[in-house]
Amino acid sequence: MKKILSSLMAVALLLSLCACGSSPAASSAAVSASETAATQEFTDSLGRTVALPADIQKVAVSGPLAQIYLFALCPDKLVGVSNAWDETAKAYLDEKYASLPELGQLYGGKGELNLETLLSSGAEVVIDVGEPKNSAAEDLDALQQQTGIPFIHVTATLAASGDAYRMLGSVLGMPEQAEELAEYCDTVYANTVNLTDSVEKTSLLYCLGDHGQNVIARGSFQAELIDMMSSNAAVVDEPSSKGTGNEVDMEQILLWNPDVILFAPNSIYDTAADDAAWQQLTAIQTGHYYEVPFGPYNWLGFPPSVQRYLGMLWLSDLLYPEQANYDLFSEVSRYYQLFYHCSLSREQFDALTCHSLPQ
Repeated sequence: MKKILSSLMAVALLLSLCACGSSPAASSAAVSASETAATQEFTDSLGRTVALPADIQKVAVSGPLAQIYLFALCPDKLVGVSNAWDETAKAYLDEKYASLPELGQLYGGKGELNLETLLSSGAEVVIDVGEPKNSAAEDLDALQQQTGIPFIHVTATLAASGDAYRMLGSVLGMPEQAEELAEYCDTVYANTVNLTDSVEKTSLLYCLGDHGQNVIARGSFQAELIDMMSSNAAVVDEPSSKGTGNEVDMEQILLWNPDVILFAPNSIYDTAADDAAWQQLTAIQTGHYYEVPFGPYNWLGFPPSVQRYLGMLWLSDLLYPEQANYDLFSEVSRYYQLFYHCSLSREQFDALTCHSLPQ
């Protein structure tokens, strides 16, 4: 945050110097227009009351979690994306969204918020979505004061994505669109809870990394969906909530010996069955190992945003097909229509799940 604020002050100074050439009449008119513009007061999830335009048409996102949530609700209001789309996005998203400028991200990742791009974007609000950081209120207040752009936070958890959408719909003047997304999230989550409460949960291990020896451990933030839907075999003393998980050795994986193994995209799904060490595991011997679908995001998270509802649909069908009792293609197609504004073809679905379902 200190680095961001230092950069911000430099950008603000540059912009103020550029503004010195404007005429007094133009400056006066701009101030008058600003003072008379209709506003709304909004209390965000942190309890901060922020003055916002009554009719918001330009929205910036604080990071990838917010990007995924808001792309579903208001793609044409976004002034930028936090990070460039993955190459797979071209198959699903309208090309007009591919050219949106990159804003960077406030928290996490390898980058930082691109303040020059943000200040020149015309954004009327910056929205942070997800789990709040301990310093979130202080951080957002500081950025808001320095940029003159309102910053708000909307908390979104796996269980309460519906409420998050209702709050976003209220502030953006899109209650009907938000309610459709909210009801979808509420229904899928409730159905998944009812299903997993009615079954004996399958022992499962989620492996990632170049050697497959990083795991998403029970109790970590990244494991929220896995813990909900399975008996997560990865029990460690200090679960890491980073996307890279906890690194373990092969001996530990053999001791866990889960019934099902999930491999992250770009991990060792293709080679595990040919490796002598991995061949000792029950899941490899029985063919109960799969690759997590990806496109345009990982269906289990990374980032842990609203696309995890795809993970609920997929894991329910994969682990408990008798209880799931629905056509996965139809359910996934509906998600892509609602959240990515895309008509998913059967060919695309088959490509997404070619290593993710029993053959």
